[in-house]
Amino acid sequence: MQIGHNRKMTGAQCLADMFKGYGVTHVFHVPAVLRTTFAEMERRTDIKRLHVHGEKAAAYMADGYARASGKPGICMAQVIGALNLAAGLRDAWLAHSPVIAMTGGREPKTKFRQVYQEVDDVPAFEPVTKFNATVDDVARFPDMVRQAFRAAVTGCPGPVHLQFRGNEGQLDAEEADMEPLCEPQFSRVPAFRPAPDDTSVSAALNRLDDSVRPVIVAGGGVRASGAASELVALAEALQIPVATSLNGKDSIPGNHPLSVGVVGTYSRESANRVVNAADLVCYIGTETGGMTTHFWAVPKIGTPTIQINIDPEAIGRNYPCEVAVNGDAEVTLAAMLAKLDHAKADRRKSWVEQAQKICSEWRQKYRSALESDAVPIRPERLCYELTGHVPEDSIVVVDTGHAGMWMGGMFDLSSPRQSYMRSAGHLGWAFPAGLGAKCACPDRPVVVFTGDAGFWYHIAEIETAARWNINAVIVVNNNGGGNQSKRGFDRVYGGQQTAKARELWTFSKVNFARIAEDMGALGIRVEQAKAFPAALAQALAAQRPVIIDVVTDIEALAPTAVT
Repeated sequence: MQIGHNRKMTGAQCLADMFKGYGVTHVFHVPAVLRTTFAEMERRTDIKRLHVHGEKAAAYMADGYARASGKPGICMAQVIGALNLAAGLRDAWLAHSPVIAMTGGREPKTKFRQVYQEVDDVPAFEPVTKFNATVDDVARFPDMVRQAFRAAVTGCPGPVHLQFRGNEGQLDAEEADMEPLCEPQFSRVPAFRPAPDDTSVSAALNRLDDSVRPVIVAGGGVRASGAASELVALAEALQIPVATSLNGKDSIPGNHPLSVGVVGTYSRESANRVVNAADLVCYIGTETGGMTTHFWAVPKIGTPTIQINIDPEAIGRNYPCEVAVNGDAEVTLAAMLAKLDHAKADRRKSWVEQAQKICSEWRQKYRSALESDAVPIRPERLCYELTGHVPEDSIVVVDTGHAGMWMGGMFDLSSPRQSYMRSAGHLGWAFPAGLGAKCACPDRPVVVFTGDAGFWYHIAEIETAARWNINAVIVVNNNGGGNQSKRGFDRVYGGQQTAKARELWTFSKVNFARIAEDMGALGIRVEQAKAFPAALAQALAAQRPVIIDVVTDIEALAPTAVT
């Protein structure tokens, strides 16, 4: 849209036009908010307006949409649902996902008079947003919406919040002379690709050349930058093993000879062993947080490090850096590839062989569980089957808790075309996030992995998926409990399992396939491991939402982190 074409229009018309200009395809909301805008979206755009069953689910769907597409995901709620929407932004905040939340807000003329449902919600968004603002004059729609998109995708991406005046955002019905100007540059991540200082790039390469046992740890910044191919090329050129964070798991296929797995707490033993044996750790696009480092024990503080990050404040926060490189991951890795010296890679042949041996030892250790025919089904076997049968262009969406532990450690991506998204810490995130991912990428298979504990959170969204025919495949690791809590409750009960202790983490046994059918989706029940590949194939071909209810062993506990 051209600058200098102001005209009289409503806020709703302006917002609808701006959404269209920024390439928005879906809005996830709980009624009623910005009603006039929704009517204008119907008249002026082909944006889908998904009414869902809870504000947190709306935020999670927008988050999944954003992570899958790189475009900001839009979620909305009126004033009474705003705090729920804020709670739903916590995962997007932790995972640096560009989500734009819009809510209704208080009218100045009724503030502090106990008007129905009046709460000042703006402070609740402050800890979970990059930009948190109110829109109280309709003439501010153009610049505030532009700023919301700009903030969401620049630098280290993250959520933003705009509160529109009126408990339902009725401000959008007012008129002003406005121009719905859009800035396409800020319609997706990354908006800018800051280049690193040339001296720091050379210093990083020199330090890598000097090391005998270096390892790369790739994080979510590699994913956000789209730098996976550059990462793999650098690792291959320098012959350096690669571990990833959970957010960076799809930076390198699990079957690559230099891949050692996910490092940290929800991890693979081989990755932790390799990282702890390294003489230099090169962090790329990771904040070196507690989960990625198992609370700074993998590697130990004092291990020499290089850190490459787009956010200068993240560099050196947890590990003193020998070399700090501030820049976009893709640009930085490309610069390193252009300058590197291949000559010293051969000196790391024994180190790569050592890392590969550690990986082989891990596979041998868990082979029996990964290939087990036990009934109830072992979760390791379920992950193994997913590794072998998820399509090569799939988006795999994974919950936290035991789901994150099983898939982080036991599942491997087998193709560079596969994507992996995981909850940053909120149980129940994966199911609605997977629906959002499928909305963003309708032509790619989306396979969600969650447990029954996570699935219960937002089970109502089966109806949303059925109503909108969002044909994602939801795999439920159904063991009748939240058994990640088992160890902790056994510990406080004196190291012994008791019936009363089990009450604190077990559920009723439920057939989710039957519930799915009643709610309009396809339900498939799997009770034997050998039946899972056929069930997955049926689900992927169904062209409708599918719940695969896999009956698994409640006594199976994911391995704890190795230090």
